[in-house]
Amino acid sequence: MWTLSIPGWKQLKIKHVVFDYNGTLSVDGKLLPGIAEKLTLLAKLFTLHVVTADTFGLAAQELKGLPCLLTILPKENQAEAKWEYVKKLGSEQTAAVGNGRNDRLMLAEAVLGIVLLQAEGAAVATFNNADVVCKQASDAMDLFLHPQRMTATLRG
Repeated sequence: MWTLSIPGWKQLKIKHVVFDYNGTLSVDGKLLPGIAEKLTLLAKLFTLHVVTADTFGLAAQELKGLPCLLTILPKENQAEAKWEYVKKLGSEQTAAVGNGRNDRLMLAEAVLGIVLLQAEGAAVATFNNADVVCKQASDAMDLFLHPQRMTATLRG
């Protein structure tokens, strides 16, 4: 379990990281450059999960061979399904990363929520439920690989 004590905020003990796919790890269904390598590095520290409605139908193909668990969710009630997913893993040991309105509840539920503002944009409701805002997925991943960055951002 990955641990990080952030002065003036909380101690994180994270086992799982849940990623949205479209707009987070991919743009137009295609995995962003460098993401496969970062997922491989993160998988040494966490159990990685990708949850998506798979709008473009490419998630399984793009993530093939990568060390993450892919879950294709029904197109209806996405926000609630992602929220439930995080709850089942254990909110107190789960971080979540996303950008869309349907990610807002999982970011609020997770012990650490990270919202991204990339090519597909980000929903304001999701921003309001996040602990950290990053401009790209690789930056969010680097917060876990270089935890002093996360400490600098979140300390009280």
